[in-house]
Order: sequence, then structure tokens, then C-alpha cells
Amino acid sequence: MWDFEHGVAGTKFDISYTIPSACAGDLRAGRADIGIIPAAAYTSVPSLVIIPNVAIAARRAVRSILLVGKGSADSTSKEQWLSSVRSVALDTSSMTSTALVKILFAKWLGGARAYRAMAPDLDAMLRACDAALLIGDPALEVDRARYFTLDLAEEWIARTGKSFVFAFWAIRKEALARHDAEDIVRAFQKSRDHGLMPKNLEAIAQDWAPRLGLTLGEVRTYLTQNIHYYLDPPCLEGLELYYQLAAEIGALPPAPRLEFLGVSARARV
Repeated sequence: MWDFEHGVAGTKFDISYTIPSACAGDLRAGRADIGIIPAAAYTSVPSLVIIPNVAIAARRAVRSILLVGKGSADSTSKEQWLSSVRSVALDTSSMTSTALVKILFAKWLGGARAYRAMAPDLDAMLRACDAALLIGDPALEVDRARYFTLDLAEEWIARTGKSFVFAFWAIRKEALARHDAEDIVRAFQKSRDHGLMPKNLEAIAQDWAPRLGLTLGEVRTYLTQNIHYYLDPPCLEGLELYYQLAAEIGALPPAPRLEFLGVSARARV
């Protein structure tokens, strides 16, 4: 969002903020033309085109998408802990991570569990269930020395050998007639590139560390090592597999063909 928040992207964009699942709802209802949506939303919001090569993805542990449970890694093994998990509270903020945890359990972690959608309050979630899915800031703020935690991106990559895509920018096809496709692609890719400049990343880290109650080093590492910002071929391969497995277990409806904004980026990987 660097260019949009610093006046570089111009005045033709009217920006508003909400959680990713609500972005998808606004696109579905026509209240927004462009949104950064959970990958899962592409399966249920009709007539979307993806802005190419910009994403929130992971090629290693992501730290902000966690399955959290009672106990700690010092007191039990992962296998023992997973065998004790019968119910999972699911953070209602993300459709993508909800489907991901269901895929991991169904395919590799011993079968489906009982799932319950809940607000991201860890104490309440763990009173109701054996484990809790947390995403975003609540996950980053978890004291991982107090709980057993499973990084879902790290688990996906270990099981599949593929990157994981959590979210990407998409535009409604109905809105394309009012906008120049190349201008849109250029604006969003440039904003990503400018945000990744070292001095700007440092400014973002310094701004957000005190807001989150994290150290500057923790936020800096998260921005530079845990998040991958490109919807590149390895990410697209992981995205295709995610859609395939989610449909197989009934976690998501079948995904439509991936369609990208801009003639040069229309090939399906």
C-alpha cells in the first residue's frame, strides 16, 4: 500500500480498509472495484480478474498463521499434541487459512477434526476447543513459549514442497470498462516495489512495532523474511494445488480458471 498511502499512486483510487474476508464481500456486492482478497474467495466471488505478480505469500514459515494449543513444544512432540486435538476453533477473519487447516488435517495430520468458527480471542477459543487457528496480528502476538504452535505455511511447504499464497489483488470484470488495465497493473506493482525499498520497509517496521507490541527486529524480520510479495510461478503452482485439494475435501468449491489482468500475464501456470 506504500504508493497509495503516500500520495504516489495519484487520486483516482478511493482506498478503504477492512479485513480480507470483508474485502471479498465488498467485491461480491459491488461496493468495491478492486480488493486484496483471501485466495479462497476467488472460488466464490464471480467474475474476478487477478492483478498479476502481487501477493501475500510464503516460501517458509510465515509466523502470522498459527494453529495454537495448550502445552508447549518442550513438553510434548508434534505427533503427540496433534493426536490430542479433537476440536479446532477457527478464526473467522480468513477463509483461506480455514480451508488450509482443514486440508492439512484431512490429508496429512490424521483426518478431519470438529471445527467451530469463533472470534480471534485465544483464551476463549482454547476454553471451547483443543486448538485455535489464529491469523494476522493476534498470531504474531502469541507468546509461543507458552503454547504449542504449528506454523501452517511451514507445514504446507514441508508437505507439498510448494509456496503458499494467502491473498492477492483482484478486480471485478464489470469495473474494467472504466479503467485502463495496464495502468492498474503498473500502479499496484510499483506500489509493492516502492514499499519493499529498504528505507521504506524500515519506516513501516518502525511504525508498526509499537502498535503490535513487538520489537523492531521482530517486525523487520517478518516483513523481509516471512512474507513473499510476488505471485510468481512457484506461488501459482502452490495456489493451483491448494484449490485442487480444498475442492477434493469439500473445504471450498472448485476454483474457476485463473485469469489475470493484462495481456502479457494471461497464461495459466
